Amino acid sequence: MRPDLADMRLADRVFAPHYAQAVSRRLREPTTLREARDPASPALVTLDAGASFELLDLIGDDAWGVAPTAGLVGYLPAATLAPLPAAAGS
Repeated sequence: MRPDLADMRLADRVFAPHYAQAVSRRLREPTTLREARDPASPALVTLDAGASFELLDLIGDDAWGVAPTAGLVGYLPAATLAPLPAAAGS
């Protein structure tokens, strides 16, 4: 959890100075979701390549957001994220 930013979907339940709309991404490779930006911070879970990630903020080389399949919020390297493929007929 971050005191400065919250997912817009939580606006009716969580007070924060700022809210962000999640942007859907996929992981390019297996990636460790961490509790904090520090690479030595505790690992929350290892996410598989292709797993979805709901990006809420980019801070330098780090991405903060939601790993919906794990039900966890944390940090991972931004370089491991790929945009979702365009929908057919778009």
